[in-house]
Amino acid sequence: MDRSASLAARLRDGLIVSCQPVPGSPFDNPASIAAFALAAQASGAAGLRVEGQRNIAAVRAACSLPLIGIIKRDLPDSLVRITPWLVDVTAIAGAGADIIAVDVTERPRPVPVGRLLAAIHEVGLPAMADASCLADGRNAAALGADFVGSTLSGYTGPEPPPDEPDLALVRAFVAAGLTTIAEGNYRTPAQAVAAIAAGALAVTVGSAITRPEHVIAWFAGAIRNRPPSA
Repeated sequence: MDRSASLAARLRDGLIVSCQPVPGSPFDNPASIAAFALAAQASGAAGLRVEGQRNIAAVRAACSLPLIGIIKRDLPDSLVRITPWLVDVTAIAGAGADIIAVDVTERPRPVPVGRLLAAIHEVGLPAMADASCLADGRNAAALGADFVGSTLSGYTGPEPPPDEPDLALVRAFVAAGLTTIAEGNYRTPAQAVAAIAAGALAVTVGSAITRPEHVIAWFAGAIRNRPPSA
């Protein structure tokens, strides 16, 4: 069994916890991120998603779960943020990730998608395509992506980010024969179950688990905006 198939078997029908705190929050440090990862491992998660070389290394030292690694950058000439440079691939691999994810959307970028995917395979790791639509997923798979995620659905246009997961895109990926990881705005167990029922290999949950600031805002906002008592 090759590495991609072995990792897919470990992730199948599982929860991937994205350990990415709010930037600048009290949890935005390698020790806290590793603690989130340990809690996820102890509680039955199948995998982890971690951003940043130091954070990936800290989590790898603490946990044995399959680890999807990324590096985010805010570039002056491109809206692509997730693992945009070839040097990022090298850094993520060296930090101990098992899978490297990259933005594969059709936007101006410093490195073509095909070159990034090839670089990931050159360091001996499977590649995950963070896609926004079916065309992104198909193109990335044709270029060699091992996994395709619905990560960027609703995040490439001028509209505000969505509040609900894009299950329709998950179904479209599955129907196209792509090994699919559902990701993006999964906030409840019911939504995660729906993604698996739609055919996803696994489902990634981030903010609802590792961004307490977001969860607190959801609760506080619901209370603040509640309808008047009858």
